[in-house]
Order: sequence, then C-alpha cells, then structure tokens
Amino acid sequence: MSELLQIGSPNERPRPPRPDELKLRFSEKAVRELDALKTHYPEIKACVLPGLWIAQREYGGYLNGEAIAEVAHRLGRSYAEVEGVATFYSMYNTAHAVGRHMIEVCTCLTCQVCGAYPIAEYLKKKLGIGFGETTADGVFTLHEVECLNACDRAPLLQIGDQYHGPVDEAYVDRLLQELRTRTDSTVVGLADAIVQVHLQATEKA
Repeated sequence: MSELLQIGSPNERPRPPRPDELKLRFSEKAVRELDALKTHYPEIKACVLPGLWIAQREYGGYLNGEAIAEVAHRLGRSYAEVEGVATFYSMYNTAHAVGRHMIEVCTCLTCQVCGAYPIAEYLKKKLGIGFGETTADGVFTLHEVECLNACDRAPLLQIGDQYHGPVDEAYVDRLLQELRTRTDSTVVGLADAIVQVHLQATEKA
C-alpha cells in the first residue's frame, strides 16, 4: 500500500486564508487564460478543473490554501467546493509541496511483474527519500501511482508530460543526472501543457 494512503497519514489539508489575507498571484497571462476558458463553459463551475491547472502552474506546482482560494475567488465559487475538487484528483498536488521534478513510479500489475518495485527501491536509495517525500534540495519528489496506460513499456516512470520506459538502474542513473542539470520545473511544465490543451479545445468548440 502506498505510504500516502496509510491510516494516520500526517498530511494536512490546505488551510484557507482569511478574506483579509488573500493575495492574488495569477499573472496577467493566467487571468487572460482563465477569462477565455470561462466563456466556453455553460456553467462557471465547469471551469474549476482548468482553473486549478492554471493555479498549479502559477503557484509553482503546489495547490496550497492560497492557490485554492484564488481559484475560488476568481470563479465566484466557495473555497470548500474548489478544495473538494482539488483534493479528489491525485494529479493536483495538495498534500505537500513538491520538487522541481516529480518522479511517478507505476506499480500496477504489468509494471510490478516487470520489476517496478526494485526500480522504486533503487530510486528511494539513490534519492534518500520514500514515496510522498521530497529531497532536501527541493529537486525531486517520488510518488507511487496507478496504471499509466503504457504497459508495453513496463516498468514505467512518468516525469512531467514524458513517459520513460522500460527503465533499468542504468537508465535511472542517466535520467537523474539529466534532470539535475535542468533549471525548469517539469511539474510546472506539465500544468502549463494541460492548460494549453484546454485552451485549444475551447478554441475549436
């Protein structure tokens, strides 16, 4: 069982700021994107999902209480409603701040049979962290995930919007070395890519 799912997990829910504490951090680009998306939904509630992706990008990959509150404010929804959506979907990072690169290890049946757990243990040893944890330098976060739907490439890792597989220890070594040299955030990059897909879809509608 994933360490994140164990009973008694110390993870805390994001705390909503008081109204007088709310500081809006969306860039002008983000505001324009959200305004464009709002015009393409029959109900503004439907814009919560893409709004959260914008927030995950704008807040550096982590939906803290302030990020959730900003989405609620800009969409005219309650904090509780937006938080409920954000904490329901595992691709939104609400449990804890994440590193620049999130390494997601698929441990479903095919990947498991092909050696996912030995790869996971190797990653834990190399990074010095467990599932749901981030390295002290803030570069890597390690997560266990359900099926990534690429069983032909097992064992499989996802980093940002890229799949890596099949991987072995040598592949992991090269991958970690490459990621350490990057200054961008693949977590933020994934959020932005999803936002752009939402925008393209609404433009074609």
